[in-house]
Parts: sequence; C-alpha cells; structure tokens
Amino acid sequence: MIIDCHGHYTTAPKALEVWRNQQIANLATPHLGPKVSSLSISDDELRETIEQNQLRLLKERGLDMVVFSPRASFMAHHIGDFNTSATWSAICNELCFRVSTLFPDHFIGAAMLPQSPGVDPASCIPELERCINEYGFVAINLNPDPSGGYWNSPPLYDRHWYPIYEKMVEYDIPAMVHVSTSCNCNFHTTGAHYLNADTTAFMQCLTSDLFKDFPTLRFVIPHGGGAVPYHWGRFRGLAQELKKPDLREHLLKNIFFDTCVYHQPGIDLLTNVIPVENVLFASEMIGAVRGIDPQTGHYYDDTRRYIEGAALTDAQRGLIYEGNVRRVYPRLDQALKNRGR
Repeated sequence: MIIDCHGHYTTAPKALEVWRNQQIANLATPHLGPKVSSLSISDDELRETIEQNQLRLLKERGLDMVVFSPRASFMAHHIGDFNTSATWSAICNELCFRVSTLFPDHFIGAAMLPQSPGVDPASCIPELERCINEYGFVAINLNPDPSGGYWNSPPLYDRHWYPIYEKMVEYDIPAMVHVSTSCNCNFHTTGAHYLNADTTAFMQCLTSDLFKDFPTLRFVIPHGGGAVPYHWGRFRGLAQELKKPDLREHLLKNIFFDTCVYHQPGIDLLTNVIPVENVLFASEMIGAVRGIDPQTGHYYDDTRRYIEGAALTDAQRGLIYEGNVRRVYPRLDQALKNRGR
C-alpha cells in the first residue's frame, strides 16, 4: 500500500466557510449565532468535493489511503475563546469522520484539537477521546502555537502539555505537530510560519528530556522537518554541546518526518540525511502548493514521483510508503488489518 499520512480537508463545501465567518462575526454576541444545527452539508456535497479533488488525485497518483484531518489554516486557534474553538473543532472533525465513512477504503481521520491560547490543554481531552473512541481516528494534530505566530505558549517539553501526552500514550496515537494560520505579518503562513514551527518543535525536543518522561510518545514533524534535515550537522553539534546523546538515540525513536517536500533535491536530501525508518510518505495534496512545476510539468505536491526518483531500494520505498506509517500509527495498522489489508 501507499499511505499518505498528511491530508487536510481543504476542499470542504463552501457552506462550512460561510458558517465559520458568521461565527467569527458574532464572537462578541454568540447568542446571535450561528447555531451548529444551521450548518447543513449533505453526503452528496461531501462526495462531490472529495471525488473531484482528493480522491481523483489519489487514484491518478496510485495512492491507497490518506490520514485526513481538518484544514490546517482553518484551525485558527487564536480566534475567540475555548468555546469558539470547541464548537469549530467538533464541526470540522465530524466532517472528516463523515468523509471516512463515505470512502472507508481511502480516508481515515486525524483530529483537530480545540486548543485556545492560555487555556489548559487538558480541556482538549474530551474531543480527543470522542474522535478516537467514536470516530475511530488514528492520530491528532497538535498546534504548538495556538496564538497564531506569537509563540506565547510554553515549549513542547513543558508540563503544560503533559495532559495531551498522557492521552496520546494511553491511546497509542501520534501527533502531527502542525501550526495554523499566522496572524503575525512577519511570518507568511505556509511559507514561513509552518516551516519555522517544524524546526522550532524539533529544537524544543532536542534541548529537553521529554522522551525520558514519555518513551513511547511519537511526533510527526511535517513538511520534511522544516530546516532540520538541511542543518542536521548543526543540530548534531548543538546536541553534543548540550551533552545530549546522539540524535538517533535522543530523538529518532520518537520523532518522524513526512515527505511534503516539493522538489527532487529536497527529497534526496531528506532520505540521505534522515534514516529511512524515520521518513513517512505524505503529500498534503491540494494544500499549500497546488500548482504545476513548469520545470517538470507535474504537480509540485505529487510527492510519489520524488520517492520513485530517489536513490532508494524497493525495500526502503516500502518502508516509506507503508511500513513506517503503519508502525507510527498503530491504530491505522489495526484498522487496515481488520479490513484484511
């Protein structure tokens, strides 16, 4: 199988955005609505948005399954308060669940959490539990910066985050460390904020002993790990100066990188520097970079082409496409086994 561990519902029906805009317009007057019940999206509308977009590309590119979560830039945890985020998260997660029931052979859910700046992450646990227990989701997305580019939350190694980690360990699920919209004009959302956050999350883990407290905790750092593979020597050197163990021992039992890197030299670097066992296939199709590369004539986010073009053995490709994903996402592995796959 070829399993894409990084997909977002970026093509949701327009009604979802309309509802969200109404919610934002009434942050100060929530009694004016909108009510959750006023959002009506039919199964046929969901089918149309998926069949014409993600499912079409999935079939064209020869992929089998996508770990599917709400649109990252729409999470926007900085907007409103916890109740705002809780309502919005529940709506978005339910839509992804409905997609997974309409197309069970190709989509399985990962949960958006109702994070809110300054709010105890333990407040997210009911939604996390609902998505795992009722929806059969296999992972969560964890935003290390709910402020939207101002980084006023404690670093990932702080005990502030431990309630989430304890649940992740209990349910044996990974978290994709993924920020949302930047409201700081210094940081373009997808071109800077996302990649900065990937690098920042890795460095926060490097400077800490988080995985001594949680030896089975697993983070997937998206977008190829930001600057991490390119500056692997810098990180090794910093770990050495900080008297930390070698990075393979210190971090690579717990941290994994996806292949949302949109050119061949980038994938070549990733797979040369990072052990293949720590690389998970992903494309984030119809995401941040949707166009066609004039140099190749193919979509930038058709990442399978780069894996096929890399100097890898068939066994290594098998790990990237399937083996590593099933190991890092054991609930996905079990769901597939239950279906005879």
